[in-house]
Amino acid sequence: MNGTRRAFYFALGWVMVALGFIGALLPVMPTTIFLIIAAWCFGRSSPRFEKWLLEHPVFGPTLVQWQRHGAIPLRIKWIACGGMAFGFATFWYFARPAPLLGAVVALFFIACALYVVSRPNGQ
Repeated sequence: MNGTRRAFYFALGWVMVALGFIGALLPVMPTTIFLIIAAWCFGRSSPRFEKWLLEHPVFGPTLVQWQRHGAIPLRIKWIACGGMAFGFATFWYFARPAPLLGAVVALFFIACALYVVSRPNGQ
C-alpha cells in the first residue's frame, strides 16, 4: 500500500477513535462501530495502533470478538438497541418530524437494531 493511502487510513483511524471515545461519554452516540472502523483502518496503516486498540482493557475484548466471529456481546446488544430507542425517542420529541420522515427514520433504526440482534453473541 502506498504512503498516501496508509496516511489516509491512519488519520481516519484516529478520527474514528476520537468519535468512539466521544460516544463512550454521550449516550446518544455509538461507540463500538467507530472503534471497529478504527481497528480496520489501523489494520491497514499501523499494526502498532491496531494492537493497542485490540488490547485496550475496556474496548479490546469487544473488538476482538467482532474481528474473530462477527460477534456482538449480549450486553452490548442491549446497550445498542437501548441507545437507538433513546435516539429515536429524542428525535421524535424534539424534531416533531412529519409522519413520513418519522417512519423512514424508524425503519432505519429498526433495520440497524435487527442487524445488531442478528449477530452472534460471542463467547
